Amino acid sequence: MERYFMKQRPDWENPLMIGRNKEDARAVYDDESSPFRQSLNGMWKFHWVNNPADRPMDFYRPGFSVDDWDEIPVPSVWQLHGYDVPIYTNIRYPKSIGTWRLPRISRKHNPVGSYRRTFIVPPEWGDREIFIHFGAVKSAFYLWINGREAGYSQGSMTPAEFNITDFVREGENIVAVEVYRWSDGSYLEDQDMWRLSGIYRGVFLRALTKVHVRDFYVHCEMDREYHDARLMVRAAIRNCGETDAATHRLEVSLLDVHTGHVGGPVIMTGKAGPAGKGESTVEMEAPVACPAKWSAETPVLYTVVLDLRGPDGLVVESLRCRFGFRSVEIRDGRFLVNGRPVILRGVNRHEFDPFTGWTVARETMAADVRLMKQNNINAVRMSHYPNDPYFYELCDEYGLYVMDECDLETHGLRLRIPRSKSLWTGACVDRMVRMVERDKNHPSIIIWSLGNEAGYGDNFRKMKEAALAIDDTRPIHYEGDHVLDISDIFSTMYSSPQQLEETGLGKRTRVGVAERTMLDPGTMVKPSQYAGKPRLLCEFAHCMGNSLGNFQKYMDVFEKYPCMMGGFIWDFADQCLAKKNDKGDMFWAYGGDFGDSPNDGAFCADGIIMPDRGAKPALYEVKKVYQRIAVSAIDVDTGRVEIRNSHDFISLEGLDLEWELTGDGEVVERGICPLPAIPAGESREMVIPFVTTGPGPGVWHHLMLRFVLNHDEPWAQAGHVAAWEQFPLFETAQEELHDAHDAMAPVTLREEKGDCIIEGGDFTVRIGGRTGALESFMYRGTEMLVAPLRPNFWRAPTDNDIGVGNYVSFLYRPGPWKRAAHRMRVKKVQVEQKTPGLIKIAVHSRVPRGKSYFETVYSVYGSGDVIVRNSFTPALDMIRFGMQMAVPRRYDTMTWLGRGPHETQWDRKTGAAVGRYSGKVKDLIHDYIRPQENGNRDDVRWMALTDNEGKGFLVSDAGGTLLNVSAWPYGMEDLEEARHPHELPDRDFITVNIDYRQQGVGGDVPAIANVHEEFKLKKGMPCSYAFRFSPYGKEMGDFAPLVRKVFTGF
Repeated sequence: MERYFMKQRPDWENPLMIGRNKEDARAVYDDESSPFRQSLNGMWKFHWVNNPADRPMDFYRPGFSVDDWDEIPVPSVWQLHGYDVPIYTNIRYPKSIGTWRLPRISRKHNPVGSYRRTFIVPPEWGDREIFIHFGAVKSAFYLWINGREAGYSQGSMTPAEFNITDFVREGENIVAVEVYRWSDGSYLEDQDMWRLSGIYRGVFLRALTKVHVRDFYVHCEMDREYHDARLMVRAAIRNCGETDAATHRLEVSLLDVHTGHVGGPVIMTGKAGPAGKGESTVEMEAPVACPAKWSAETPVLYTVVLDLRGPDGLVVESLRCRFGFRSVEIRDGRFLVNGRPVILRGVNRHEFDPFTGWTVARETMAADVRLMKQNNINAVRMSHYPNDPYFYELCDEYGLYVMDECDLETHGLRLRIPRSKSLWTGACVDRMVRMVERDKNHPSIIIWSLGNEAGYGDNFRKMKEAALAIDDTRPIHYEGDHVLDISDIFSTMYSSPQQLEETGLGKRTRVGVAERTMLDPGTMVKPSQYAGKPRLLCEFAHCMGNSLGNFQKYMDVFEKYPCMMGGFIWDFADQCLAKKNDKGDMFWAYGGDFGDSPNDGAFCADGIIMPDRGAKPALYEVKKVYQRIAVSAIDVDTGRVEIRNSHDFISLEGLDLEWELTGDGEVVERGICPLPAIPAGESREMVIPFVTTGPGPGVWHHLMLRFVLNHDEPWAQAGHVAAWEQFPLFETAQEELHDAHDAMAPVTLREEKGDCIIEGGDFTVRIGGRTGALESFMYRGTEMLVAPLRPNFWRAPTDNDIGVGNYVSFLYRPGPWKRAAHRMRVKKVQVEQKTPGLIKIAVHSRVPRGKSYFETVYSVYGSGDVIVRNSFTPALDMIRFGMQMAVPRRYDTMTWLGRGPHETQWDRKTGAAVGRYSGKVKDLIHDYIRPQENGNRDDVRWMALTDNEGKGFLVSDAGGTLLNVSAWPYGMEDLEEARHPHELPDRDFITVNIDYRQQGVGGDVPAIANVHEEFKLKKGMPCSYAFRFSPYGKEMGDFAPLVRKVFTGF
């Protein structure tokens, strides 16, 4: 009965109608330069309406004038050309897609785009079959040629092809396309992405001979030693004519990387072609001795040439396909490529451009691939749909493992569809088949995925069966299979390192937490269920805003247990759209910025890079953690280290080892060592030949090892740093220089309106008696503070700090620490003149949160230095323990000795080396898509802020804990209030944060901090740190010697 009623509905609201007159899916091949291919990309006439009833009904008729219509480029999405509204949602369906009675598409708001253009069929195409190819159209469309309906299609992430031979004529022809924004197919496309529409991939015509190769499949089998192979070809030969094609022959040649023949000009030949109209299949195979193997590290490609010859022996059609000899298998619970275990150091990637949406230029695709390779990423998940075919070619060529994923996600309705419902079976299977058929010849694809967050049911079993009927050389993945009945891989999302440990140890583990509701405990999986299946995180390390904490811990687990096969970070680039504000300036827009409702705000900004592919601080962490060389210290003070090659296939002969010995960030010695060709998976001991045998007094020494390319690669030039490691030296032999405060110039103390005024020869310090803050610092007649130096327990919330408020905004509460510093009450002030050159002022305050007490001790020296020591045992977990002040804007150059040069966090600093760095304050912040805490530098020994004349101040660690510091050209309140970086005011002061530390940023779970215990400032944990504040002028010389003086008496 349900099927009967569906047939009464429009095609675009009927799940049983997935296409009419569409060609079967086939593999792609390169014929762009052929005279029998014609691009239809370019400007098309375009008309847009808000609902189907208002569309121009007869626009496809040749007599219908479109002269007054607008024009739109094809490919493109129409929302970025002034029509309709982009919508960003993660889980919720847009309002036009009904979620009560399924399927139900709104008649009031289902925009329709009507496209028209002409094309020329040349005379030489007259005796050929002519096809029109649409790379991808969102979400459903009708096709007319010369006024006659030629087909219908939905399934918006794979091509639709139509045979239009009977519709065209020599000379000028008219093609008309009617595109619907929403269709029943939209129910299966509820991915976390912008909802856009249009003809967004390329369109072209192709003219084929009457007898032609409709499709072909190239694969191989390796012998047990992975030495020799058998090349296998299966081709479908179609006869569209009346003549007998049985005498046609198919010849297969294999060309190596230098275009030379392998094993002779032709390695396979066989009869091909049906006797009459129809299709026949030819299968051939041939041995290939010791071919070069394809892997992400060794992306060697051959060219397979298929020549179809007619009865006269002449070639009637010739196809070319790049091919790599590569095997994929799962054995004993391990994921193997060419017989060797591999760890996927992967990333999820949406096919998205901030200026053009889903229409991504080839140059952008190539830049993305190069960026992945440069940052040690070796795998990419096509989240969550098949990408443009060109991207797979790039992965083949540059070397990236690919999980190809079916365009199927029903996140907001996954408990209802598709499950086992037969109404949706055809659409689900069709989407899977079209992906596998299109992409089956790419060596980079090592896994087929049935989709994402679409529930579970028998439809997925049928999808797997259909995929394996086409290609059984790759494993099948589906994260939604919590019972592990269908998926060949035990895959989960956002499992913690501790949960991965449970699998590694063969214990029960929980999956699917919060899948049904926020309180859903998930499903317990037994070892017997996942036995023999490798463990994968198809999504992990959620990088929304200031995130990606704990990342190193995941890699540690991946490398610890043989069953681990790695994972894919969520995700590659922030999915934001370029938009102009009222002043005409461009900014990155997120959900709600276009008036779209419902929307999920900045949840689209989850990348390790910015929308324009600029680096985020997290990218440096990814590169370091994903690197394939590990160095461990044997006796680092004498230069003895062990180097391990963690690659799977290649040696280290393509790299040089550059080393530097630094003292307080300045290079003392450097050199280049010949690097032995350490085979994959092996280690060698080396001695770095530095001469320095000990430290200078108080100098902080480090040994830096950089492994750099000694030749150009397609993805990087010689000199590119592939890996690095840094070691502190001479830690047990540090000497210190002491300044005797009893020999300093005298300081005096007086009280003024309850405040403590300390005066020295050329400075005056004011400590507020009511606030306990350092309210003024006059040095040589110049005020150095704009706002007092006072305690700070708060940070502008990161996306992860907001937690469930990212999902339901009213659930976010700032927490107890936001106003704590302003509500502190001074209970006691103690003054002590230790010597004529030192006055100590101890301020005891009560913090309202938990009625705990905070002590700040100011030690003011006759030299003008002030050492500030803070001690506090919080009664509640803290966000931050530090101090904040504001200084004049002229102090806009920051120099520091610590981790850098980019931003770091307590749980995200592996990718930052200790060094001496400098930059303008405005360049040291990071503009996250939604403004939030940023710019922190960790493990800082000292920091200076100076003006153009070299005047300013130094802040240095005085308690041995090292510092966290940051500086912003705006205030913390500005950060909290702004929705976008362009809304941040350009203040006439600089905010300076001098912290013991902040809690980590987390990132295990989407938009929830979930900070690990060791990165928390926990209640009951005594916290204490000290720093020295020193006025500075360039006549004092370099910063480092000044900081080496260790003051006593505080």
